[in-house]
Amino acid sequence: MILRFVAGLFLIWIFGFVWFAASTPGPAGDIETDAIVVATGEAGRIQRGIEVLDRGLAKEMLVSGVNNDVTPAEFAAEFGVSQRHMNCCVDLGFDATDTRSNATEITQWAMASKHKTLRLVTSDWHMRRVESELNRLLPGSIVVVSDALPTRFRMSTVVIEYHKLLASEFTALTGL
Repeated sequence: MILRFVAGLFLIWIFGFVWFAASTPGPAGDIETDAIVVATGEAGRIQRGIEVLDRGLAKEMLVSGVNNDVTPAEFAAEFGVSQRHMNCCVDLGFDATDTRSNATEITQWAMASKHKTLRLVTSDWHMRRVESELNRLLPGSIVVVSDALPTRFRMSTVVIEYHKLLASEFTALTGL
């Protein structure tokens, strides 16, 4: 009986892992949204958000999880953001330190700004977990468009991100 239960759990884990690894989200293309939200982390995310902003596919951008030591001027210089964009369109969020707090920071910003559509920019392997956290917090009236940056396949990254997603879902289900 216990052996069957363990074997069943293992099969569920295997099928879930294959689904996770084989169906990563991709770029969003030219879809317009009210705003862009970037969850900091892997290289390329902020650049992608700025590119989308520069192309006029959104009017504002929040970069969530910026290090407290970074000033807006340093950020602008590092990522080539014009002063005009920094003044009107780019907000830096300094409160987030992990995926869950990224979701909290993004939700608070989106609701305060009264946005109805958000383009979420993060890496392909990170996307499902951020979306999951956001879906728990955002009201259903706010639509999130996934804009996942393709990254190089590394088995260790995929395994870690899959387990983080499982832990996040388990925590949400159990309330721990």
